[in-house]
Amino acid sequence: MLVAVALAALAADIVSKIIVVATLQDREPVRLLGGAVTLLETRNSGAAFSIGTGYTVVFTLIACGVVVAILRTARNLRSTPWAVCLGLLLGGALGNLIDRLVRAPAPLKGHVVDWIQLPHWPVFNLADSAIVCGGALAVLLAARGLQVDGTRISGKGDDPEADDPETERPEAERPETGKPDTAGDGGPGTGAEVATPEEKA
Repeated sequence: MLVAVALAALAADIVSKIIVVATLQDREPVRLLGGAVTLLETRNSGAAFSIGTGYTVVFTLIACGVVVAILRTARNLRSTPWAVCLGLLLGGALGNLIDRLVRAPAPLKGHVVDWIQLPHWPVFNLADSAIVCGGALAVLLAARGLQVDGTRISGKGDDPEADDPETERPEAERPETGKPDTAGDGGPGTGAEVATPEEKA
């Protein structure tokens, strides 16, 4: 699942950038939905959403570290939701990393192709979108206590009474520690002895 999601995100990002460079480079922006979405080709030397321009090499090395960390984490992967999450993060990281490695002006200093603009929002691409969606999903899964290996942290995302052993045991099986004996018939805990039929005779 992780590989499939990562390849889908990576393929969508690469194909979209090829189309954008071929059709929108050095051309007027294309406005859609009354200007709610604008398509234009820009180059970004910084991180996602044009953050930290001028530190291209640093962000390239960080992206390499992120890819390695995701691959190491994937060795313990046993959860489908986490597979989707890590797949989105991996595909998005690889999409922008490829730009930094192969595009101008130089290897490790390549500028990422961004092409989607929303009102009052920096220009981004599909790789950025995959990273943001993967990050949001990671926060949600962590908040619900779901781990990468498929286990769940007790007390998160479940009924709080589900972890209480007293709520899971029938009334008859619950210990009666500390409760006085009300039978008064010589039962256990009273100290009285019950005579056998032979002793009565």
